[in-house]
Amino acid sequence: MFPTPIEKRSLPFNLSYRVAVWISLFLWLLPLLAVLLTSARSTADINAGNYWGIPSEWMLFENYTMVFTETPMFRYLLNSILITVPAVIGAVALSTLAGYALAKFKFRGNVALFAAFIAGNFVPFQILMIPVRDLTIGMGLYDTATGLILFHIAFQTGFCTLFMRNFIVGLPDELIEAARVEGVSEWQIFWHVVLPLVRPALAALSVLIFTFIWNDYFWALVLVQSDEVRPITAGISALKGQWMASWQLIAAGSIIAALPPVILFFAMQRHFIAGLTLGATKG
Repeated sequence: MFPTPIEKRSLPFNLSYRVAVWISLFLWLLPLLAVLLTSARSTADINAGNYWGIPSEWMLFENYTMVFTETPMFRYLLNSILITVPAVIGAVALSTLAGYALAKFKFRGNVALFAAFIAGNFVPFQILMIPVRDLTIGMGLYDTATGLILFHIAFQTGFCTLFMRNFIVGLPDELIEAARVEGVSEWQIFWHVVLPLVRPALAALSVLIFTFIWNDYFWALVLVQSDEVRPITAGISALKGQWMASWQLIAAGSIIAALPPVILFFAMQRHFIAGLTLGATKG
């Protein structure tokens, strides 16, 4: 069969679209490819100025092994896990409860409280650096994992509450009212009715917040100074002072630091896409 006029007009668009996608993908992955190649270079290769070419000697296994044997990278990685996981759980749990209250309870100040959550997302966190640092010192939480966890929960809860409230508000009120008529407690309604319905949203939010907290560098630099607590983002920066010429180790550490969020995304890809799609189809 011959293509219709509409199909003929769409052929140039489809071709340009596919070319643009591949060009965009290449440009997006080019820095990552450069870091990956650097992590496989030898010191002599880097000193010779070979930054973008193919490594003359592949040292991939040796460099990644050296990152764990000659630097505190394993400690940094463990610190990031111990900080990120509790912070994600705390932020998502609090925001889901707050989102449920804002979405399904009618009380005085509901709109004003919701507006406060929205407004808090527009405050530049950099201007809070000095008061937050002074507060952690005053509370005895400076240079502790607990302090970093608590402040990550505090800073992420605003966005998470806005996110979860917008999902929960779309749930049928009749379903919740029917459960209340049957004498079901609010906690049981939340646990057995609301949570199963917003599970895709919880998965999508957890992946997003895990990525935000895991990749945080600013607060890790402001609130932490010792290797015993320093997460991997600040730890890679600290390696620069210890390994002035060993850019291959810094590059290898950067690749290792980027793996957990990527692995989590692919592990929860189906739930993540379902959560975003659910939000996109809400009227």
